[in-house]
Amino acid sequence: MGLKLDGRRVLMVGGGAVATRRVPALIAAGARIEIVSPELSPALHGHVDAGRATWTARRFEPGDVEGAWLVHVAIDDPAAAEQVSAAAEEHRVFCVRADDREAATAWTPAVTRHGQVTVAVTDAGDRRRAMAVRDLVAHALESAPPAANEYKGVALVGAGPGDPELITVKGRRLLAAADVVVADRLVPGMLLGDLRPEVEFVDAAKIPYGPQKAQEEINRILVERALEGKFVVRLKGGDPFVFGRGGEEAIACAEAGVPVLVVPGVTSSIAAPALAGIPVTHRGVTHEFTVVSGHVGPDSPESLVDWPALGRLRGTIVLLMGLKNLPKIAERLIAEGRPAETPAAVVQEGSTAHQRSLRSTLGSIAADVAEAGIRPPAIVVIGDVVHVGV
Repeated sequence: MGLKLDGRRVLMVGGGAVATRRVPALIAAGARIEIVSPELSPALHGHVDAGRATWTARRFEPGDVEGAWLVHVAIDDPAAAEQVSAAAEEHRVFCVRADDREAATAWTPAVTRHGQVTVAVTDAGDRRRAMAVRDLVAHALESAPPAANEYKGVALVGAGPGDPELITVKGRRLLAAADVVVADRLVPGMLLGDLRPEVEFVDAAKIPYGPQKAQEEINRILVERALEGKFVVRLKGGDPFVFGRGGEEAIACAEAGVPVLVVPGVTSSIAAPALAGIPVTHRGVTHEFTVVSGHVGPDSPESLVDWPALGRLRGTIVLLMGLKNLPKIAERLIAEGRPAETPAAVVQEGSTAHQRSLRSTLGSIAADVAEAGIRPPAIVVIGDVVHVGV
């Protein structure tokens, strides 16, 4: 509604589903929210417990309106809602009615946000049509060239496990605003196909150095382009901070005085098993899961994994980058106490059109993977949850 509600009292009458949907926007606006309702939804209880709203556990009384700048009515009883409207009218306070737009003196718009741009659509209280128009505007904003200098520095954006639709809304918005994109080989190609023609694209997989030198070169590119005044998106498969070296890049930028924005991504360690029908946790089966990098073998002095402790765990183990060392890893886990008959599975290229999976046991998984021709990128899941899967 374009109201400046920061620090101002807003009365919410009702504690059900409608109130649950509307209170977060009021919190974001900084309003002092008082909820009057005999009962409260669990989500609203959470806001009250966190001190973001107060709750009076009773039915509305006309005196509740006094001192409010805005009233929201979120109850199903027409007679009770009309009582609130009448009290608001008497106190000259604008009143939003979820049940009757004609009786309201204010309407909540359908809102879309794109960076620093907020668009609110109203249509004489017809929220369904307003939402349809809002969605058209949102699509147009996503397709439009970004405003100059809207973003600064470097954004570390997780692209998700492979399906281009699994990038976050914020990640896609920042990608559309980028002047420079530095991408890993595991980034969904369709995301790169949507880049504007003038965007500089740096394929991190083709930097002609060894792993450590390549990372130093990536850090240099991020810092250099950002200091030139360009907005740089470092697009990484999965989540930037789950074996993605995002921490190293964030440190390099911070040391150079470049602002860094981190946008988490859907990690393949959870998504790939889930899409193969395997939950990494399940009630009554496991209360824990551990994500382990398998790119360094268990017999290597460079390994930082506590393999004896891992072998004693009863929960789920998820291996990333573990196919090459899978025979040694399986052998080590069995030697450390994990039964050879423990269920195990491998999911190749999870979330993509090329996804395939294989179920086996810890003692047989390495041989079965080799026989089936499973290749990276693939996720290995070890634990009883493999049998829970559909």
